[in-house]
Amino acid sequence: MSKISFYQGVEKCFDKAASLMNHPKGLLEQIKSCNSILQMRFPVRIRGEYQTIEAYRVQHSHHRMPTKGGIRYSMAVEQDEIMALASLMTYKCAIVNVPFGGAKGGIKINPKDYTEEEMERITRRYTTELIKKNFIGPALDVPAPDYGTSSREMAWILDTYMTFHPDKIDGYGCVTGKPISQGGIQGRKEATGRGVLFGLNEVCNYAEDMKAIGLTPGLDGKRVVVQGLGNVGYHAAKFMQEAGCIIVALAEYEGAIYNDKGLDVDAVVAHRTATKSILGYPEATDFVNSHDALEYDCDILIPAALEHVITQENAAHIKAKIIGEAANGPIAYEAEDILLDKGVMIIPDMYLNAGGVTVSYFEWLKNLSHVRFGRMEKRFHENTFSDMIKSIENITGKSFDANEKSMLMHGPDEIDLVNSGLEDSMISAYQEIRDTWKSTNIKDLRTAAFYNSINKIADAYYAMGIFP
Repeated sequence: MSKISFYQGVEKCFDKAASLMNHPKGLLEQIKSCNSILQMRFPVRIRGEYQTIEAYRVQHSHHRMPTKGGIRYSMAVEQDEIMALASLMTYKCAIVNVPFGGAKGGIKINPKDYTEEEMERITRRYTTELIKKNFIGPALDVPAPDYGTSSREMAWILDTYMTFHPDKIDGYGCVTGKPISQGGIQGRKEATGRGVLFGLNEVCNYAEDMKAIGLTPGLDGKRVVVQGLGNVGYHAAKFMQEAGCIIVALAEYEGAIYNDKGLDVDAVVAHRTATKSILGYPEATDFVNSHDALEYDCDILIPAALEHVITQENAAHIKAKIIGEAANGPIAYEAEDILLDKGVMIIPDMYLNAGGVTVSYFEWLKNLSHVRFGRMEKRFHENTFSDMIKSIENITGKSFDANEKSMLMHGPDEIDLVNSGLEDSMISAYQEIRDTWKSTNIKDLRTAAFYNSINKIADAYYAMGIFP
């Protein structure tokens, strides 16, 4: 187990980057500190008896408004964890140039212990507490799904908020990750996993960086292990497979499966749906201890579950050349130097899993503008492309077939624009991080990412005139 807590580890990473900078001490302390911490206890009637529920909402930074961050339902929820996650959200938003401050929320429950009706009751009561304390609103604080929550809970949050604020014209922007029918956006569910793909693809495109760790450029043929098959892990594994990677192992809480020739991600998920376990999948070797998967021989390891799965105890046994942190804080602070000394390239969580908040930003913008992306320009582009094709055919005397015309004339739908915006955000952010990494004495990408985010947040404070 880590001797340094999750939040302390985030602070130490911050201090490591801050020590290389010349910002005033008071400004650095302000950037690092959690601004507002709401700890709640509220009663909810469960099966004829009242149960006291423990919950949190932390707003880390108000340098940009609203604050933004998911809500997780887990028995592991505690104040230290929520503070750490809120802090990472601030730095994450700065890295991908999303104008939010960081926040995070959590309810200390195991969702499997409650019926859907009871889950709704808990969610609505939690939302009511946030409303009473002014901790939610499209201009104040905008939650989203996280571990243990989904679009279902976000719909309940939205409905509760609008019940209290029926006159809020921008009220639907109070929460993101909603169902499409409730103001959600295409591509949000898979956004974090798709962002992992875009990020790792950009990382692997730099030939000199890959040569330094003994790999060839590109994703094609890379052997990948994914730990965690929740929303993020599943989509990351699926998209990596579609990009040409070989998924040699998948791990969940019940165990891990391995096949050196590769696993079909969708087939594994279908098997798990049918049998309630990934174990027993045909043509794969079972391992009861899922943590063993972290030590399998592979090119890229993607921990996509919870924090601190790589520790001092197992870091020396990691064989991956690249660790892509799809989860928040999967590497304990004490394990980081062990991995770096081994030459492992760590792609930090605050960059790699930023796809979710990036597309949440797009959803928030959609809610504020009250118009679906693509509605204003789709037909215009299709008509323009059609005229262009006709001109080319007239000039050349050659005709395009129906499939070619359909592809060339396609105007962007909402999902096309969302994925394009996400890809651009992930590519641009990594280029900024890598430039800092290569142009300074910084030795690792996590410190470079913190360095960039601190500078961007500091610039916001300077612009406000709060610090000289």
